[in-house]
Formats: sequence, structure tokens, C-alpha cells
Amino acid sequence: MAKVYITRELKTYTNGRFEIALQGESIKDIVGNLLKEHKDLENHIYTDDGKLKNYVNIYLNEENINSLENFDTKVYEDDKIILFQAS
Repeated sequence: MAKVYITRELKTYTNGRFEIALQGESIKDIVGNLLKEHKDLENHIYTDDGKLKNYVNIYLNEENINSLENFDTKVYEDDKIILFQAS
């Protein structure tokens, strides 16, 4: 399973958890599974029209997914995903 790391600003919406192991083949799958477990997080990372908010970033192994294939980026078992809200 890939590990998702949630930064301090967002862990309030994951019941205080900052590390969550999730399965999925892509960033889209992983984020979808994360939101199934933590529904309150959705309003804090997505706009009303379903786009990632400007101040929220997702990194896969230290690379912003915007420089990869965005939400279609493939995820492998030992990957590390960081979800954070820029200050």
C-alpha cells in the first residue's frame, strides 16, 4: 500500500492521523479512497466544481503531481504521497 502523509493543517479532517496507508493504482484512486474514509476533508481540498484548491498540493515521492500526470499519475506499493495546504 502507498502511504499518504497529511500535513498539520489538514490532519484535523483525518481524525488527527498524519499517515494513512491506502490502496489504489493512481493518485485519483488514492485520493478517492482517502475521501471515503475522511469525508470532511473533501471540502478543504476541492473547490465546489471539483478542482483541487489553489493552495492544496499533492506530491508523489517529492514531485508535484502537476509536473507528472496529475491525478492520472500511477502509484506503486512503496510510494509516498504528501497532501498539504500551502500557508
